[in-house]
Amino acid sequence: MRACLPALIGVLSALLCSGAVAAQPYPVRPITMIVPFPAGGATDTVARLLAEQMRPILGQSIIVENVGGAAGSIGVGRAVRSPNDGYTLSIGTSTTHMLTGGLYALPFDLLKDPAPVIYIGSEPLLIAGRKSLPAGDLNGLIAFLKANPDRASEGIAGVGAAGHLAGISFQKETATKFQFVPYRGNAPAMQDLLAEQIDFMIEPSSNFKALIASDSIKAFAVTGTTRLASSPNIPTADEAGLPGFVASLWYGLWVPKDTRKDIVEKLNATIRQVLADPAAAKRFRDLGIETSPRDQQTPEALHAFQKAEMDRWWPIIKASNLRAE
Repeated sequence: MRACLPALIGVLSALLCSGAVAAQPYPVRPITMIVPFPAGGATDTVARLLAEQMRPILGQSIIVENVGGAAGSIGVGRAVRSPNDGYTLSIGTSTTHMLTGGLYALPFDLLKDPAPVIYIGSEPLLIAGRKSLPAGDLNGLIAFLKANPDRASEGIAGVGAAGHLAGISFQKETATKFQFVPYRGNAPAMQDLLAEQIDFMIEPSSNFKALIASDSIKAFAVTGTTRLASSPNIPTADEAGLPGFVASLWYGLWVPKDTRKDIVEKLNATIRQVLADPAAAKRFRDLGIETSPRDQQTPEALHAFQKAEMDRWWPIIKASNLRAE
């Protein structure tokens, strides 16, 4: 018995240590937030705003990691394969966590592998053109496209992304034809719009804030039901002559599946605190982003909304015969 005592003590010590680790408070080290697009786009802007506000609440740095490609599915794949310890977060959009599932044969399940944390908010898209485009308003853009069938180009943040589907809908509504030019994200597409390598884009309004302020592009219309508070001079598509043309991009936060419930709850409470802060809410509004209502800021609400959006958009993707490139 005495000979077994050291071994027994060792086993008890190991159990006590493992229990201490399991009970360790969260977080105790920096957290990585994966953005599934290159730096500079709308999702990257939202991620960095959240990271800045989350740091003092959690007491740890939030490191933003940009992993672009395949309309965001590469970054989401990286996130779902990460350890489920709460130290890898996945911020995404209706493109990355909904639309891509109708387009790609993904090696993961968008409804099961990323565990929902919170529905952050949404924003309308903006129809914007290169500075030298011979059009002064939305009707002028439509006239230009009709006069140049299959010769004009729309930059998109990947095949099947929100701007791509909005562009397909725009073609149908306006009886126009133009080419789609896919990029690895909105930031490189905007660089080509600024360089006048493409004719126009239909992408999240927050992407274009600096370009609008510098008068570097032409802003034709927002695809929301109301004008942007940050750019009240830009008309809605309804006002500009294209009734009923409404499209938006929504944002959410996820962690790998089977992440501890208490960690998900802490992250949810942290983001809820950020969204409730008047200064942070103003910064979102200035970007053109409307934060989600309080009753929709739960993991369950994000999951239900994500499923409803899939049921709505996946049949449209399949009917359009889109193919990933």
